[in-house]
Amino acid sequence: MATWRELVFVVPAADVDAWSDALLDAGALSVQADDADADSPDEQAIFGEPGLPVEHAGWSRTRLAALLAEDAEPARALARAAAAIERAVPPDWTLREVAEQDWVRASQSQFEPIEVGERLLITPSWHLDERAGAQDAPGGRAVIVLDPGLAFGTGSHPTTRMCLQWLSEHLVAGTRVVDYGCGSGILAIAAARLGASPVVAIDIDPQAVASTASNARVNRVDIDVRGTRDAAPEPADVVLANILASPLKVLAPMLSALVRPGGRLVLAGLLDRQAEEVAAAYPQFDVRTYASIDGWTCLDARKP
Repeated sequence: MATWRELVFVVPAADVDAWSDALLDAGALSVQADDADADSPDEQAIFGEPGLPVEHAGWSRTRLAALLAEDAEPARALARAAAAIERAVPPDWTLREVAEQDWVRASQSQFEPIEVGERLLITPSWHLDERAGAQDAPGGRAVIVLDPGLAFGTGSHPTTRMCLQWLSEHLVAGTRVVDYGCGSGILAIAAARLGASPVVAIDIDPQAVASTASNARVNRVDIDVRGTRDAAPEPADVVLANILASPLKVLAPMLSALVRPGGRLVLAGLLDRQAEEVAAAYPQFDVRTYASIDGWTCLDARKP
């Protein structure tokens, strides 16, 4: 089995692009960048919530890993790259081996079937057995076939799991449901598989709209998929909004209007420390904490 090599060293944020381009010009097959301080007190987030500024443009200390061709000479490639951008050769560079493997299988191994509550099973397509997709699993669980894609939502993130758990515990067949910020469509599909009807899925991202429509076809469920510029649906018995704290506050009047009197609003995508301020944006609801997992909170709000 072939073995690849990676040339690894740390650079300041301002030099990441220059070093990356120079390494590629010097013969690197690819260059990967990540936070050199990951999993430490100095770890930095590089994405902010919508409407909020990002604190840092990139990581202050960025680790570059340049994948080298089998016949490449690491020291020579590094020296060539350094000379091209007029930088000194990093004194602490290292070389690590990367064994050849079945990359598709390795990627797929990260996604296993997930049981949620007593009624749902989320599974990638490569874990299906002889049963065609969208059938019931042993024990009566409704199967949702969902492969990782460009839109958020595979069931593994705590925010998604809590919403799925809520559906497993509380959703009644025949319930009218709206999934706002549908992403992959996982929540809308779960609602439909549990007997909700009609189900409307809405997202601002055209890629998410397309992903939800495609996943609904795979799971053979009827979902009305819309963009945010399309006509608003009728008020629903249950509205799911698994997005982020900032848009949950900004969109509070619109989301509130989507819930019929006596209906429920499930809010997720917020950190534990954000729960109180998000709840305050829905004064006409009886808002309670439904669950909290790994620092994320899901709120269950009932409209009088």
